[in-house]
Amino acid sequence: MTKEQIAEILAKPYAQALLNGSEPARFAYDGLDGDPRVIPIGFWLEGEQVVMATVPKAAKVAALRKNPKVAITIDTGAFPPKVLLLRGAAEVEVVPGVPEGYLEAGHKVTTDEQYPDWAAGVKALYDEMAVIRITLTWAKLLDFETTIPKAVEDLIKEKSA
Repeated sequence: MTKEQIAEILAKPYAQALLNGSEPARFAYDGLDGDPRVIPIGFWLEGEQVVMATVPKAAKVAALRKNPKVAITIDTGAFPPKVLLLRGAAEVEVVPGVPEGYLEAGHKVTTDEQYPDWAAGVKALYDEMAVIRITLTWAKLLDFETTIPKAVEDLIKEKSA
């Protein structure tokens, strides 16, 4: 999939709503033992990359350095579901302090009243963070209005014939 195709999908209104909403990403990667993992995690965007941050000693940091292939799902629990599926490669960099994007991502899930205390607590806790940048290689939006899973689309065509 080309960068232009990915950008076209990410520019769609439902994709933008998911990327800028309060739902966490469901982040999938292979652990060091080779078994898959999926975790909910806050995220933000930097240009064309999906970015997240964590404790430098987190198990996922070592796992991503060994195998950077990842998948991300951002979705709603409402009906009909809105689902943004992403795949890519992760790069990990340990940075001093707390990235501004991490604080902005935290503001998506806290109230204006909660945010100052949360941000102060985060800044006091982390001397450094591992920033995970995902360069996207594939994207698909399922809004169940204009796009549906291919297998469902094929089944509808089969039943209609």
